[in-house]
Amino acid sequence: MTLRLYDTMTAAVRDFEPVHPGKVGIYHCGLTVQGAPHVGHIYKEVVFDVLRRWMERSGYEVTVIANVTDIEDKILAKSAERGVPWWAHAYEFERELHWSYDVLGCRPPTYEPRATGHIPEMLELIDELIERGHAYVAPDGSGDVYFDIRSWPSYGELSHQKIDDMEAAEDADPRGKRDPRDFALWKGYTPDTPRTASWPAPYGRGRPGWHLECSAMAGKYLGDEFDIHGGGLDLRFPHHENELAQSTAVGRKFARFWMHNALVTTAGEKMSKSMGNGAIVRNVVQRVRPIELRYYLVQSHYRSVVEFSFEALDEAAKGFQRVEGFVTRATEVTGGVEPAAELPSDFGAAMDDDLGTPAAFAVLHNTVRDGNKLLADGDSPALRESLAAVRGMLEVLGLDPLADPWASRSDVGGELTEVVDGLVKALLEQRQAARERKDYAASDAIRDRLKALGVVVEDTPQGPRWSLAAPTTTDEGS
Repeated sequence: MTLRLYDTMTAAVRDFEPVHPGKVGIYHCGLTVQGAPHVGHIYKEVVFDVLRRWMERSGYEVTVIANVTDIEDKILAKSAERGVPWWAHAYEFERELHWSYDVLGCRPPTYEPRATGHIPEMLELIDELIERGHAYVAPDGSGDVYFDIRSWPSYGELSHQKIDDMEAAEDADPRGKRDPRDFALWKGYTPDTPRTASWPAPYGRGRPGWHLECSAMAGKYLGDEFDIHGGGLDLRFPHHENELAQSTAVGRKFARFWMHNALVTTAGEKMSKSMGNGAIVRNVVQRVRPIELRYYLVQSHYRSVVEFSFEALDEAAKGFQRVEGFVTRATEVTGGVEPAAELPSDFGAAMDDDLGTPAAFAVLHNTVRDGNKLLADGDSPALRESLAAVRGMLEVLGLDPLADPWASRSDVGGELTEVVDGLVKALLEQRQAARERKDYAASDAIRDRLKALGVVVEDTPQGPRWSLAAPTTTDEGS
C-alpha cells in the first residue's frame, strides 16, 4: 500500500511522493525556548518521531530539521522578568527541551539549527523580497521591515482564508505598516531591549521576525522544495501561512505536504502555561513512566485532539503494562527474539493510511491477546512469531521496552537500580523460603509489605517477578 498523508493545503489525504525518490526531507517547527515544555509542546515531537520511524521502516532515507527559536519577544520579556541575559534564559530551556524529548524516546533531529545562527540567510531573504516588491522598509525610520500581504495574491491559501476576511492580531503594532495585517520580517532595535539581541542590517540594527526564521532555515538545509513541513495546528495561521507566503514569493516551491498535529487540551482548552494548566513534562514523568506517557500520546490519531488528564493517563499506563507484560513473559519463555522484519499487513495498512495509530494499536493488542493464549503451552514457533511481531510494531511506535532507550533505563534510575533490585530479590527469596516451609503467614506478610511499598509481585512458572505499581492520581494539574 502507498503511504498516504493528510495535506492541510489541499485539505485531503493524498499519496505521498517525495521530491527525491527514496529520500524524505522533513521540517517541523521547534519550540520557542521561553520556558519548560509541557505535554502539549512535546506532543509534536512524538508525532513526528513516529512518522520518521515509519518512513525509515518503509525504506526511506529521512532527514529531519527541527529549529530552535532562541530569539523572540517572549524570550526577551521572560528573561527580563527573571533578571538574566536573554541568551542564558533561552539556553536553559533549550536544554530542558532536549531532556524532554530524550526522556520520551524521541530520536534527535538530523540537525537542529538555532535562529540566532542564521541571521545572514534571513537578511538575504528580506533583500530578495524587497527587490521583488513583496516587502518594504517602514517609512517611520524605525528600521522595521514588513511583508506586504496584498502584494501576494495567494496569501491565505494554507489556512483557506481571504485577505479581506482576516483581522490584524490584537497585539499587532500598526505603525509604519501599509496594511495592519502586514507582518514583520525585521524588527528595528529599540533602547528598551538588550543591544545583544540585535544585529546590523541595511535597514538598521534589529532582530528577525519569528516567521522569517523558519523560512530561512528550512531553505538552507532542505532546499527550495522539500517534502513535509509540520507543526502543531495552532501554527497553521499565521506562522505557517506567513512562511509559505514569504518563501513562495521569492520563487521557492517550499513544502509539498503540510502536516499539522491536533492540540493537547485540558478542560477543553489549549494547554498553555499562561492559563495555569500546563502539565510540564518533567513533572508528569514523576507521576508515570516516560514510556507510558509516550504510549498515551501515540495511541491517539495525530489529527485528533488529546484531552489530557491523569485519569486518562493512568488508564493508558495500564494498557501499556498489559503489552509490556506479554513481552516480558514471552521473552522469559522463549529466551528472546528480535523484532520482526515483516510486520502484520493490517498494521502496515493502518500506518500507511495517514499514520492511523488507533487502527495500528488494535492490531497490536489483538496480537498480544493471541500471544497470551500461546504462553500456557510454553515455547513454540507460534509464540516466537507473536513476540517478534509485537516487538516489531512497538519498535515503529517507539515503545519496545527491550530496545533503547527504554532497555537501558530503570524506573528507579541511576546507581540505585542494582541496589533496589537486589533488595527486592532478597525479600522474594525470604518469601520463597517461607512458602517452602509452609509458613504462609510470613510469606503473605512479605508480599503485603512489598505491595505497600508499591512493588507488585507476580508468581510465574519461571519464578516470582516484580514490578512497580502504577501511581494513583486524583488531580489533573501540575
